[in-house]
Amino acid sequence: MQGSSTELLKAARAKYDVVSDKIRSGLRGRSRHVVAVAALAGIASVGLVAANIDNGPTEVTPVAATSTVSREAAVERADRSARTTAKTQVAVPKAAPKAKAVAPKAAQPAQSKAKAGTSVPKAAPKAAAPVKVRPTWGSPMPGAQVTSCFGQRWGVLHAGVDLAEPAGTPIRAVGPGTVFSSGWAYSGYGISVVVDHGDGYFTHYAHMSRDAVKVGQKVKAGDLLGYEGSTGDSTGPHLHFEVHKGMWNQIEPSAWLKARGVPISC
Repeated sequence: MQGSSTELLKAARAKYDVVSDKIRSGLRGRSRHVVAVAALAGIASVGLVAANIDNGPTEVTPVAATSTVSREAAVERADRSARTTAKTQVAVPKAAPKAKAVAPKAAQPAQSKAKAGTSVPKAAPKAAAPVKVRPTWGSPMPGAQVTSCFGQRWGVLHAGVDLAEPAGTPIRAVGPGTVFSSGWAYSGYGISVVVDHGDGYFTHYAHMSRDAVKVGQKVKAGDLLGYEGSTGDSTGPHLHFEVHKGMWNQIEPSAWLKARGVPISC
């Protein structure tokens, strides 16, 4: 009898150790309350076995079986309670609040009109058309061919330059001055015009078919004086052009014109 009780006690302790191992391995980290409940259930089973041994019952097998079932049922209930408690204690992270979609502001339309009080720049004034500046000096018959230069001809001084163009070609003043004489004024020159340039120099235009100015008239370079002809001592239509340094003191005209920017080939 004593030997049987000892074996039953050992078996109960072994069961207790198994249950304790399961509790420690399976319920590690769970609620302390659940572990304590399971431990108490195991201890109660051991106490029941010990009581039976002290009272000396003849058959102890049913008691041991009942205690074992009770321990396993207590362990299962403790395991379910621990799992339920663990699930309830796990914090479920809340979903992050959705960011509100901010619609981009519509682009403001460009203002078509200037704000009140804003000065509008005026358009730049148009550049004035360039004014053609007449040269101070020019040719008495532009483009004409030189047919005779200043110098001795047939033993007589040819005191000017002859320029040839078709009859009636306009004859122009070579520079600014005042008409000194006009018409049939001098023997051998036919119809001629003399211009006083005011600096001691005179220019003489001879053998015209007709003149176009009057004495005392102001002229500038390029102004019309008359038209080419063959009046006076002339063998054909041409302009006889002279330069006087003081009236009737003729000088070489091509050099005088070249000095004033008017080239003549002589």
